[in-house]
Amino acid sequence: MNLLLEIGCEEIPDWMLADALDYLKTAIAYLLKQHESIRTDATARRLTVRAEGLIEREPDTEERVWGPGKSAPVAAVEGFAKKQGVTADQLQLISDGKTEKYSYLRKISGRPTVDILAGALPQLILKTPFPKTMYWPGKGGPRFIRPIRWIVALLDGKVIPFEITGVNSGNESSGHRKLGASRFPVTYDTYEQKLRDNFVILSAAERRKRIRAVPTKYVCDNPLLDTLVNLTEWPTPITGSFDTEFLTLPKEVLMTVMRFHQKYFSVATPDGNLAPQFVAVTNTDGDPEGLIRHGNERVLRARFNDARFFWDADQKRKLADRVQDLAQVTFQAKLGSYLEKTERIEALTKELGGDADAQRAAHLCKTDLTTELVKEFTELQGVIGGLYARAQGEPEAVATAIYEHYKPVSMEDSIPATQAGQLLSIADKLDTLRGCFKVGLIPSGSKDPFALRRAGQGIVKIIIEGKLRLPVRSLLQGDAQLEEFFLDRVRNYFRELRGFAYDEVNAVLASGWDDLVDAEERLEAVREVRPTENFEPVAAAFKRVKNILKQNAITPSSSINESLLEPGPETALHLAAQRATARFGAFSYREKLQSIADIRPEIDLFFDKVLVNAPDPAVRQNRLTLLHTMLAEFSTIADFSEIVTSSQENK
Repeated sequence: MNLLLEIGCEEIPDWMLADALDYLKTAIAYLLKQHESIRTDATARRLTVRAEGLIEREPDTEERVWGPGKSAPVAAVEGFAKKQGVTADQLQLISDGKTEKYSYLRKISGRPTVDILAGALPQLILKTPFPKTMYWPGKGGPRFIRPIRWIVALLDGKVIPFEITGVNSGNESSGHRKLGASRFPVTYDTYEQKLRDNFVILSAAERRKRIRAVPTKYVCDNPLLDTLVNLTEWPTPITGSFDTEFLTLPKEVLMTVMRFHQKYFSVATPDGNLAPQFVAVTNTDGDPEGLIRHGNERVLRARFNDARFFWDADQKRKLADRVQDLAQVTFQAKLGSYLEKTERIEALTKELGGDADAQRAAHLCKTDLTTELVKEFTELQGVIGGLYARAQGEPEAVATAIYEHYKPVSMEDSIPATQAGQLLSIADKLDTLRGCFKVGLIPSGSKDPFALRRAGQGIVKIIIEGKLRLPVRSLLQGDAQLEEFFLDRVRNYFRELRGFAYDEVNAVLASGWDDLVDAEERLEAVREVRPTENFEPVAAAFKRVKNILKQNAITPSSSINESLLEPGPETALHLAAQRATARFGAFSYREKLQSIADIRPEIDLFFDKVLVNAPDPAVRQNRLTLLHTMLAEFSTIADFSEIVTSSQENK
C-alpha cells in the first residue's frame, strides 16, 4: 500500500521547510513502524510525505491477562472469565513466576492502517515544530505556521478521512498560485506529474538545477540558492543589468544590496571583477516582454542610489571623528556602550601582543556602526569600516584588520588573513564572552542571543589556524563556567571540523590545552602513531597504572630509590623509561610517542613478573613511585588512559 500526504497552506518561510520535513518523516516512520521508502518534499505552499509498501493492517497480537489466584472462590474466577468474554473452563491456571493464577490469553486484532492514520494524522500535522506559529482560523483554534487550505491524504487511492478545523482531507491538490489550476484530483502515481502540469516542480533538486541552468555565469551563493529554491515552485531565472556608473561603489556594497535586499545573484567578469549584471529568480513561466526584468532593474537602481547617497554622506566625517559617537550606541544594557567596548578591545589587543596597526584598528573597528550605510545595510558592519578606513587614508594593515575582524562568521569561513586582524577579532570576541559570562548571559539549550558559541568557536579557529601561541586559560580570567564553555568549543573544533577521534581529543586535552597550537601538534602525533603495533597495548597499560595509583592510598615518593629496584623486569622498565624521556628534548611529538610505544615489552614483562603491592612497605612505595613518575613524564603529551583500545570496544 502507498501513502500520499500533502499539507497545502499559505507560503511557509523558506528556512523553516527542512526542519518541518525532518519532523514529518520521523513522526510518520514512528507511527507506521517503517523507516524505509519514506520520501519528503516541500515547496513554500506544500509539505509532502510519500511512503511505499505499507501493510494493510497491523499484525494480530496476544496479551496475557492475569486473574485471581488458584485458591480464589469460584465466583471470583467466573467473574474474571465473564469480564474476558469467555467461560471459566477456557482459562489457564499457570504460574506468573511467583504463584499459580488463572489467566487468559487474549487475542488482539491489528487495526487497519487507514484507521491508524485517520486517528493520528490531525494531531501529528498540528505538532509540526515551527519557530513561530499563528492561531488559525482564529484565537482559540489550533496553531500552525500558516492557514491550511487543503489536505491530500490517500492510502492506495482511497481517502484517509480526517479533518483539521474545517478542512477535510481529500484527493485534490492545488497548482501554482497564478499559473496552475486551483484544484485538481491526484493519485499516488499521478501526483508529481499533475503538479508539473500545473506549474509546480515538487523536487527541490530539480528546482535547483533549473535555477543553475541560466546561461549567464553568476556568482553562486549557496545560501541564497537554497532560499530561492524554497521560495519558488516554478523558478525562472532572468538576467538584468544596471548602469556601469554604480561600479564606482565598492563591490561589497553592490553585492550586499543585490543579495540581502533583492535576492539577486551578482555576476563576475572573467578577471573576477563585478559585472554590471544580475540574475533574479522569479516564480513565473518566463518574461517574454521583459516587464519583470525592467521592474527589477528599476528597483535595483533605486537601492543603488540610496547606497551611493549614504556612502557620499558618510565620507564627510572620518572614522576617527566618530569614536566618541559610540558612547550613544548601546552594546548591552549591563555591559555599557560601544565606546566602553572599544576601550576594552583596545586594551585586549595590546595585551595579546598587537602592534601599532592592530591597536589603531581596535580604536576604529566599531565606528562604522554610526554610519548611515551600516544603519541601512547592517550586514556590512566591519566591511564598511575597512572600506572607509582605506578610502580615508588609514594604513592598509589597519583597513584590512577592520574589514575582517568579524571573521570567521562560521566554521566554514576563513580566518582573518593578517595577524593584526586575527588579534583584533580575538579581542572583540573575547571581550563579548568575558562580559556576557560575567553578567550571567550564558547560552542555554538553543538560546544564544549574543552568538557566544560562534564567538568561542571563532577564537578557537583563529588561534589554531593562525598558529598563535596565546595563553588561552589565562585569557579566560579563571571563570570556571567560561573555561568549560570554551573547552567544549575546543573539543568541537578538533572533533567535528578536524575529524580527530573523540578519545584522542580527550586524551590530549586532559594533558593541557592552554596552548592550542601545541595541543594540535600532540593530536596529530597521536593520530599518526595510534595505528602502530605497540601504541594501544601501552595505552591499556597506562590505564592499568592509573587505576593502581588511584586505588592505592600510599603517596608516592618524590624520587625513585634505585637500591630498592629488583634486578630484572623492574630495573629494565626503569632504565627503558629513563632512556625514552632522556631523548624527549630533541624529539618531535611523533618521535616521543613512538619511543613510549617502544617500551611495551618492558611494561608487559613488569606487570607479568612484578608484584606492585609488595609486602615490604618501602618496596611497595618505591614501585608506586616508579609508576607515578613514568605516568607523569609520559602524560605531558596525552593521558593515555583516555584512549579506547580495541579490547574495550569489543566488550
